[in-house]
Amino acid sequence: MTFPPWRARLPLALAALLAAPLASTAKSPAPPVPAPVVAPAAAADSPTSPNLIRAEPPPFTEGIFPCSQCHEKAGDATPRQLAFHDEIQAEFHHGPPTRFCLDCHDNGKRDFLHLIGGALIPFTESYKLCGQCHGDKLRDWRVGIHGKRTGMWNGQKTYYLCVNCHNPHNPRFKALKPEPPPIRPQEQGR
Repeated sequence: MTFPPWRARLPLALAALLAAPLASTAKSPAPPVPAPVVAPAAAADSPTSPNLIRAEPPPFTEGIFPCSQCHEKAGDATPRQLAFHDEIQAEFHHGPPTRFCLDCHDNGKRDFLHLIGGALIPFTESYKLCGQCHGDKLRDWRVGIHGKRTGMWNGQKTYYLCVNCHNPHNPRFKALKPEPPPIRPQEQGR
């Protein structure tokens, strides 16, 4: 069997096509992620464009937020086992064992998170905090490969935050028990 001459070059062309976006992202740093806002319907396209993210609020446990209702002032910043928030401490498995609440939560303003450089961010911008350690996931989230987004392909979109799917204190999904395979019609006696 003889193949047309272009078929021999097809794998090379596909490889070049797939590598082009990777090469372009390696040359220039990713633009900063803007603050979440409601996007105008005609312009909503990408979370890397200004004013185009509409993020659903994080799922707070009832009675815990706002944190300032109990934490009125800065507390002891020493990493330790706390005498409160037992439900969070019992399931806390995120990063090294030395990880502590105030690595992410701000000590002085408890209704905010803080970035590595100290900048305060609201909980609705928690993707910026997650992206400091999970940069590959943030990159994929921006372009719609990782995470969930809803809306119109050429209109307003809603980007769900990392914490809408992952527990920030224990982000790994629990293992799922596989379902049995479907029964074929011919095996059902039909």
